[in-house]
Amino acid sequence: MLANLPEFNPQPVTLCSDKVTLRPLALEDTVSFYEAGNDPQLWEWVIPNQCESLTTTRQWIESSLESLKQGEHIPFVIIDNSSNRIIGSTRYCSIVSADRGIEIGFTFIAADFQRSYVNTHAKFLLLQHAFEQLGAIRVQLKTHENNQRSRKAIARIGGVFEGIVRHQRIQSDGSIRNTALFSITHLEWPQVKATLEKAMKR
Repeated sequence: MLANLPEFNPQPVTLCSDKVTLRPLALEDTVSFYEAGNDPQLWEWVIPNQCESLTTTRQWIESSLESLKQGEHIPFVIIDNSSNRIIGSTRYCSIVSADRGIEIGFTFIAADFQRSYVNTHAKFLLLQHAFEQLGAIRVQLKTHENNQRSRKAIARIGGVFEGIVRHQRIQSDGSIRNTALFSITHLEWPQVKATLEKAMKR
């Protein structure tokens, strides 16, 4: 069942559709990253606000690049092809090579590009790469239990709701977060891919 799969070895890569490009995050992106994320509403369900200031943004990028060196995360910026503007960020995380599992997370999209083509294209690129180039058998996505917009967006791209992970995280303000967990398996990917490709043509 798992024969002939490629080596599962996630590495930084640039992924492109006709609408968006995902490229590896770099320290030089600090100002553009801050401008894309400097909206408190984007961080309503995420504590702390990593784009509260240029200083916090730079610190977060430095931390993200350290996680990259440790093989824990692969962070990307999301670029709108028509304007060549950084409009958000996403990443691979929770990488479990032995089990061919990976998570798509830490995603934010600038307010003026939400409810547009961006999320569909970005998720498609990450899912396609995970399943077809890395040979993943499971991709998971998580969000705050009460973040209904995010939960609907994950379900819309084909994520299957697995349940609520209770007391999954202690946040920086001391509050305890319950997390909604979704996943897509390699067996589900062909149908999810077809649905996303149809959506991307609209």
